[in-house]
Amino acid sequence: MENYLSTEFRRATPLFLEEARAKGRYRTAQRVFETLTPEQVVDEVKNSGLRGRGGAWFPTGIKWSFMPKEPLKGPSYLVINADEGEPGTFKDRQIMEKDPHLLLEGILIGSFAIRAETAFLYIRGEYKLAHDTLAQAIAELEAAGILGDAAFGTKRKMRIVLHRGAGAYICGEETALLNSLEGRRGEPRPKPPFPAVWGAFGRPTSVNNVETLANVPAILEKGAAWYKSAGTAQAPGHLLFGVSGAVERPGCFELPLGTTARELVERWAGGVKGGRRMKAFIPGGASTGFLPPDRLDVPMDPESLRKEGTMLGTGGIIVIPEGVEIVDAARVFSRFFRHETCGQCSPCREGSAWSDQVVGRFQRGEGRTEDFVLLDAIMRGSKQRTICVFPEAFAGPLGSAVKHFKDDLMAVSARRAAADAGSGAAAHGTASHG
Repeated sequence: MENYLSTEFRRATPLFLEEARAKGRYRTAQRVFETLTPEQVVDEVKNSGLRGRGGAWFPTGIKWSFMPKEPLKGPSYLVINADEGEPGTFKDRQIMEKDPHLLLEGILIGSFAIRAETAFLYIRGEYKLAHDTLAQAIAELEAAGILGDAAFGTKRKMRIVLHRGAGAYICGEETALLNSLEGRRGEPRPKPPFPAVWGAFGRPTSVNNVETLANVPAILEKGAAWYKSAGTAQAPGHLLFGVSGAVERPGCFELPLGTTARELVERWAGGVKGGRRMKAFIPGGASTGFLPPDRLDVPMDPESLRKEGTMLGTGGIIVIPEGVEIVDAARVFSRFFRHETCGQCSPCREGSAWSDQVVGRFQRGEGRTEDFVLLDAIMRGSKQRTICVFPEAFAGPLGSAVKHFKDDLMAVSARRAAADAGSGAAAHGTASHG
């Protein structure tokens, strides 16, 4: 299967409407609006096996099928999650900056499928270039009459509202995003009710990731069977894998799901930078945690990584070389998650802070073997006791560091303690000699 998500990624400037239409953009969306029913679109996406690319990997067609099928007194909404706050993840940014009309065509088809006349595109506040690129592309669609009161000359109304977030990781969680969209504090909502029943502004809503919707035009153009010809049986299609950290060619690579981490790192990203050995890698963004190099041959798909006790997440691989201590990398992430908890639930608020303090002890050379038991208790005490799954996020790097690198953590802590003791003794001796 040829690439269909990254065809424009090498461009110096975005693909704007005139050239986009010359390349076939919006032909599929126009056919959908003119000749298909919402049920037909949902069935095709359901049959394709497309799963959400935001990290949860829930089947997209099934998610759309939860939306009301009968006309309602009031609107339904499509909300696009373009927050992309997961450290190590930058795939959605590539789509928005280089090929905005691929995303916008997917939004039009998705809106049609769930009978929504308004789509809210919630974009991370720091993504200024992506925001400005999308704003221009949306203006082009409005000027061309593709958006407005008669989309593609049909009786269907369609508009896309671009909304900037304020830089909160927690707003990647769909209900926190909805609160932020409404002007409320960005914190998750208890479920049920789920967004398909009570979403944006109290109306039925489907929240979908940028890359998820970017897959939709190709599925509707070429069919579910074509889409399932790549990837795995349970996770078909391609994924935009981001590879960063200590590699020769960091970047975003479109490859079939099930491609091994070794192929991504060694072939596509050019191997570990400077010919160094790899100490660990993170398979799918910060919350998926650390894996040792002997796991490089694991296929990068949700089921295979689940068997390894981790997740595919957003497919953002981070390579950590020899010479970087796992405890230092873990502390970077523990500080991040401590800062980004919304604080609504005490197990998460206190658990993220407490675990950061424990990791800090190892980093300073004060770690104790009993701290491993304490960390485990903190993480178990936080999981599944909060409104959202944020505790699972901060438990990813910490739990995996303990699971795979316990001896390394203790050795580093002991080494740093000895170094501190030595420097203290030297300073004392100098003072005494003087």
